[in-house]
Amino acid sequence: MSVVSVNVGKVEQLTVRGSQTMTGINKRPARGTVWISYGAVGSDVICDLEHHGGLDQAVYAYSRDDYDWWSEQLGREIKPGTFGENLTIDGLATELFVGDRLLIGDVVLEATAPRIPCNTLAAQMQDKTFGMAFRRAERPGSYFRVMNEGEVVIGDRVELIDNPERKVSIIDLFRFAYSSNPDASDLQRYLEAPVAERMRAKIEKKLSQLLDA
Repeated sequence: MSVVSVNVGKVEQLTVRGSQTMTGINKRPARGTVWISYGAVGSDVICDLEHHGGLDQAVYAYSRDDYDWWSEQLGREIKPGTFGENLTIDGLATELFVGDRLLIGDVVLEATAPRIPCNTLAAQMQDKTFGMAFRRAERPGSYFRVMNEGEVVIGDRVELIDNPERKVSIIDLFRFAYSSNPDASDLQRYLEAPVAERMRAKIEKKLSQLLDA
């Protein structure tokens, strides 16, 4: 695997469901090396701090192979950064497991959660139905926490270190986000993995509701 692009965004205005919204979703390839810290990727801007960013979702990575798939499906080239990812990686598997790690030079990233599509992504794609298409495709990309800081640059080699337990896949959590009737045993299994705090809170809430019922 290798880094195809390191992408950062700036504050821009986007029309989302008829309202003007400030967003950093439209990320563009950065020049030269970019410092990845525990909470940020270079100069990247995150406007919606309620749903994005934070220590458990500091880096969003997407596969170049999945972009190629989308380009074929949509009949047009989808360029790195379009989905708002920080790292576009050639050869990155669609289905990682929570706890899997990526090594990029000194940088160590740990997979924590899937990206759940929102209205901002649909607006970015200029297609109000894109959220549903993204859901059905089950190619969400993965959020990562930063276990070790460092610099990355286009062309860097990426090594995957599998989580030996591999209890919960990123796709498991992606499907949970849309499930109306999850199984309590599945939820308990999800909580055994190093899941991102936002996703963990949703799982815990749903499990509590099921147990109370």
